[in-house]
Amino acid sequence: MTDELQIHDSNTAINKAAKEALFVIKIGGNIIDDTSKLEKFLQQFTQVQGKKILVHGGGKLATQLAKDLGIEQEMVDGRRITDAATLKIVTMVYAGFINKNIVAILQSNGNNAIGFTGADANLIKAHKRLATASKGIDYGFVGDIDEVNTSAIEPLLIQNIAIVVAPITHDGLGQLLNTNADTIAQSIATAMSSKYEVSLLYCFEKNGVLLDANDDASVIPTINPSYFIKLKEEQLIFAGMIPKLENAFEALEKGVGKVIIGKAESILDLVNAKAGTTIQNS
Repeated sequence: MTDELQIHDSNTAINKAAKEALFVIKIGGNIIDDTSKLEKFLQQFTQVQGKKILVHGGGKLATQLAKDLGIEQEMVDGRRITDAATLKIVTMVYAGFINKNIVAILQSNGNNAIGFTGADANLIKAHKRLATASKGIDYGFVGDIDEVNTSAIEPLLIQNIAIVVAPITHDGLGQLLNTNADTIAQSIATAMSSKYEVSLLYCFEKNGVLLDANDDASVIPTINPSYFIKLKEEQLIFAGMIPKLENAFEALEKGVGKVIIGKAESILDLVNAKAGTTIQNS
């Protein structure tokens, strides 16, 4: 029995070692709003070796377009209430202009890429968030993810095509849904972790998770669950970072190998774990 166990453990180790690396990288909206920063980020993204998936947020363009069209926008705890008119706008902006602009810039840098929403190739199915699941708040056409279709992703990764995912999903019944980009990145990373050694990177305008939101030098090198609880209790991290960290810990619990949060312009250092905040599950 002992020998059998040792053989099984050895095979497990070999299988794990044989997994190819995959980087799932989420880029925040604030970087998308700055053309020069976005272009610099995508130039460095092109230099990331191996298989990679880029998930992007929406930036402020959708809000500005809604304002120009006279469509009032409502935000609750930093999350957009997505009524029918707003859904049309975010679909046009996120899945249209932003997604294809990113793909075009990657192509100009010699990185073959393809843009997707969750509806394309049945990539991400979701369901409309129920008001009772969100403290009675009706978020409108906002989606919570049910499944990721990994079979739609693999053939493209095999060809070393970078996949660029917009934060729009669908319910399988013809309804598009606006979905949090951080959650999409975590869900894709988790789904792919059975076949790849996945590193999940959350890239935004800060150097990492900061102990002082106004001091870019106050990066916390590592955060584990107990330290995360302490930071929340002592209100040492700003509210917008909490959902990102919750996604990070969930990813680790579900098989993702590494999660790092840091500055978009330092993506090559983040890939090599030389910058940012590393999230640990113990």
